Amino acid sequence: MTIELMYQYIFGAASLALLCVVASVLTRRVGAPILLVFLVIGMLVGEEGPGGFKFDDFSLAFLLGNIALAIIIFDGGLGTQKATFRVSLKPALSLATVGVLITAGITGYAAYRVLGLPWQEALLIGAIVGSTDAAAVFGLLRNAGFELKERTGATLEIESGSNDPMAIFLTITLVELLQAQGAGNEGWTVVNELFLQMGLGLAVGFTGGYLLVQLLKKLALPSSSYPLLALAGAITLFGVTTMWGGSGFLAIFIVGVMIGNTPLPYSNDIHRFHDGVSSLSQIGMFLMLGLLVTPSNLLPMVIPAVAIAFVLIFIARPLAVMVSLLPFHFPWREQVFIGWCGLRGAVPIILAVFPSLAGLEHSRMYFDLVFFVVLISLVLQGWTIAPMARWLGIDLPPTAKAAECLHLTIKHEQDKELLVYPVLAGSRADGIRVKRLPVTEGSQMVGVIHRGVLLHDIDQRRLMCDDQVIILATSSARAALGNVFAPPAHVSFNEGGRFFGEFVLHPDAKISEIAQAYGFEVDAANAELTVKDYLLKKFHGKPVLGDNAKLGPVKLIVREIKDNNIESVGLKLRTSK
Repeated sequence: MTIELMYQYIFGAASLALLCVVASVLTRRVGAPILLVFLVIGMLVGEEGPGGFKFDDFSLAFLLGNIALAIIIFDGGLGTQKATFRVSLKPALSLATVGVLITAGITGYAAYRVLGLPWQEALLIGAIVGSTDAAAVFGLLRNAGFELKERTGATLEIESGSNDPMAIFLTITLVELLQAQGAGNEGWTVVNELFLQMGLGLAVGFTGGYLLVQLLKKLALPSSSYPLLALAGAITLFGVTTMWGGSGFLAIFIVGVMIGNTPLPYSNDIHRFHDGVSSLSQIGMFLMLGLLVTPSNLLPMVIPAVAIAFVLIFIARPLAVMVSLLPFHFPWREQVFIGWCGLRGAVPIILAVFPSLAGLEHSRMYFDLVFFVVLISLVLQGWTIAPMARWLGIDLPPTAKAAECLHLTIKHEQDKELLVYPVLAGSRADGIRVKRLPVTEGSQMVGVIHRGVLLHDIDQRRLMCDDQVIILATSSARAALGNVFAPPAHVSFNEGGRFFGEFVLHPDAKISEIAQAYGFEVDAANAELTVKDYLLKKFHGKPVLGDNAKLGPVKLIVREIKDNNIESVGLKLRTSK
């Protein structure tokens, strides 16, 4: 390869990345799935597009795809807060295990009937398309400008990071079974692979995650080096786990969760850095996968791919969600939405490379078929995620954005930071007395800067717009302070009244009192319950913000939750149709 050609490749790759970033901004206006745009751009640059660039190196694609996936899953772990585990850990793990098995089984049966393949090869296709890409779902929802209920959003978030290992385990196991046909040790292969993938993934993830957290805490590094240390350590653990035969993706997700939930020096820098690297990884991976496909090879796959995608989207995924969430009493609307969020993305396409690397027959057919199924999923489900959420009524009004602040790490004090918050007009901090700020035990008010002057004797002072408040705060106090200094939320979006109702009820109000006030009857079993107890009973002890229950002519809506306790309830009058 000549030096001039190398420079041309560098220019081409950088230009494509720039084009994808610009395209991501434009596609928000039409609600197009951004991953679909990256795939299409890759196909246009490919050998049968205007670009005419030929790329068919499956080994290189597999290597780069695995690295990109590891970075994306690590970033997903960093963003998974342990608070979400309260209502969603068990349901998400059920979806990531039982749900993937059911999806793979039903889709495999469809492939067996449609393509006439042997059952092992048909199940391999089911396993390859078994995992979802909920990261793509959240990208679409963020672009649409609304939020999901915590129970639904957190379940999809945790599932997205934990279902890939199960799909990878099934794919590797079935590939090995196809390679060892007639050996008579199929049962041992499955058990051995399950133990290695899951056991080593969990062990290395927790052990390596703990050691990496300690390194990040104790090593004295320049601020720019902490994100690099986190990334390099996580990729190292991913590689070690994979070399030993375990699930590197499970390990790196656990490492991300541990780092993301530990107070660390420059933790904000770590999160921002990995958000950017994750976005770049998605762009590069989907461009590469678009280059890898040959559009003319997809034409014979149209009918079988449409048939298999239909079964996957409308039968396999909804049934898998229904069975997996049966013990957890999810409302039916949320089950329907989670079922529709079975968006397929990068993982199935990367897994479709496994048969080619293993030298299996029909390997090119696997890749083309899976690519077409993913394409259908991105177009059909990706374009309808936001309207589906609105139609099912599981979206919440936009809440306040996170409070922005300057933060300085205190050396040798890992749990404390010096925070500087601006007072924004309309925020809860605007006009509040300084002594009423939620400065908890262990935190300390330092001062207030007003028009460039540091003020003293500020306890009785009311904060004003554009004041700067300096607080030496512990990590536990930061959430409460963020709520006070956050920009004002815009929540009025239902024409018949606010989302959370026209009136606010005390959670200890009796159901019988509400029935008497609004002239309807309730059964004796609920009459003496408080509003809080009624909602806890209705939602099996795990209500989330926005949950609502119809009671006669009124609707009770969970308005505020703190420490798993209902703090206030909204009441909305139901209008007759």
